[in-house]
Amino acid sequence: MWRWLEFHFSTPEYSGGLLFWLSIFFFAAATNTLSGWLYVISGISIGLLITGATLPPRSLADIVISRPKLEPVSAGDFLEGVLLVENRGKVSRKLIQVWDLLPAGFTVQPQTTIEVLLPKHTWTWRYSVPTTKRGIYQFDRVDIITASPLGLFRSRRKRSVPRPVVIYPLILPLSYCPILDRLGTDTSPRPHTAEVNFSHATEGLTKNLRPYRWGDPIRLVHWRTSARYGELRVRELEVTTGGQQFVIALDTRSGWLEHCFEQAVIAAASLYNYALKHNLAVSFWSPPSGLLTDAAAVYETLAGITVDDREEELPNLPLVWLTHQTEDWHNLPPGSCWLYWGETEPRTNLPGLFAGVARPDSELVSWLQSYPN
Repeated sequence: MWRWLEFHFSTPEYSGGLLFWLSIFFFAAATNTLSGWLYVISGISIGLLITGATLPPRSLADIVISRPKLEPVSAGDFLEGVLLVENRGKVSRKLIQVWDLLPAGFTVQPQTTIEVLLPKHTWTWRYSVPTTKRGIYQFDRVDIITASPLGLFRSRRKRSVPRPVVIYPLILPLSYCPILDRLGTDTSPRPHTAEVNFSHATEGLTKNLRPYRWGDPIRLVHWRTSARYGELRVRELEVTTGGQQFVIALDTRSGWLEHCFEQAVIAAASLYNYALKHNLAVSFWSPPSGLLTDAAAVYETLAGITVDDREEELPNLPLVWLTHQTEDWHNLPPGSCWLYWGETEPRTNLPGLFAGVARPDSELVSWLQSYPN
């Protein structure tokens, strides 16, 4: 009953409840003694109670809340939330508490208090919350609460402000990845080789000269040309890339242990991110999503992917096969490799990495950077 009153009318605070019982006491005393001043005290108290109960709902009636689009982040990063609180009334509103009720999966429920919200004015509230688990969440409910102006009664109203939020899987910082650098049947040089060969190069590999941008290494500045033009010019080096196309494929059939499946999703996201950074021709495939080439679509798919038993034909390209089963490895295209979560290391001629039942999260980086078995 009290909660229903709080959302539909108002409920007394401690001071309001105390004043209510004092009003009854003074009225009973006035009735018993027929004393006029006791009637006055009880009447004023009842008037204050009525005023204190009706003003808080009025204060919230003109408050409108909107939520701009939220940018996706990776699990472990802080999500930057934004709420716009607008007062469409003709008078100022004071002491309004705003509480953003986040869905399950977030450990923090952010809240703040607006001291004064001027009429026809929009107040912007920015907050940061830690993220711990990937997923596609629906941010919706925001509560606004006030006991203004007398503090005798408190009123709360719900505002529906729907907005989807995408939390990408954790992306591990891989400095190299032999299982991708050696993937497939193409023998042309890999971007990893280019990175090693060109990381300290200063002469002989220049493709173009361009103006200096913030963050460019000083070792790439071409001083002779910079002196001629009166501004810093930086060398762009040749990048050697192979033409091999491959697919990172995630097995979503049932049978996964939960923590193993989460590690497989993290590995898929990290390998895909590494391939993009090194200009590899990479795609992602899973039975629910099919073949994806757009990076945003891949990350969003990995954010919401779950175990799914639908059967789809594997792409006819070299695969990085992330799985917990070994039955169909003979069907993998030539040049494929595997990452396997299972009880025992499989016996196969295909190169790959064996995780066991699971690997500690702290070892995932070194595991993905190890040479395939």
